[in-house]
Amino acid sequence: MSVYDLQVEKSNGEMESLSEHKGQILLIVNTASKCGFTPQFEGLQKLYETYKDEGFKVLGFPSDQFMNQEFEQQEEILEFCQTNYGVTFPVYKKIDVKGDHKAPLFKYLTEEKKGLLGGEIKWNFTKFLVDRNGNVVERYSPQTKPEKIEEDIKALIKGS
Repeated sequence: MSVYDLQVEKSNGEMESLSEHKGQILLIVNTASKCGFTPQFEGLQKLYETYKDEGFKVLGFPSDQFMNQEFEQQEEILEFCQTNYGVTFPVYKKIDVKGDHKAPLFKYLTEEKKGLLGGEIKWNFTKFLVDRNGNVVERYSPQTKPEKIEEDIKALIKGS
């Protein structure tokens, strides 16, 4: 199994198979609009702009599970990301990233890379780097700034 075997819900409610991203390097992030780490959107967008032509994508998955730090309406989330950080990478429908209703994508990601404190997502802006074959190769803590991931992305691009 790989991430390509999973489906996610786009912002408009349509389902999308992650197989549509087959052959690309993905950075999958659980996001929030009202978090101390929210300024990381700027770095994520910069990585996306820098490497998108080399087969790299950032996929954002808003979650409201950590102190209600996400807007209620999907339109508010998208508007906030675009207006404040110029986000052009895909931002999907708000989901659960932990607990009993955890989305299948985050079940898979957290089983593949458990992290220092076990499998659960502990906070917003946990990041997962996925290679071109759909394998989860690294998990980064919320404190890890996007620019610190750049060398790993470049290594995957070169290794392609």
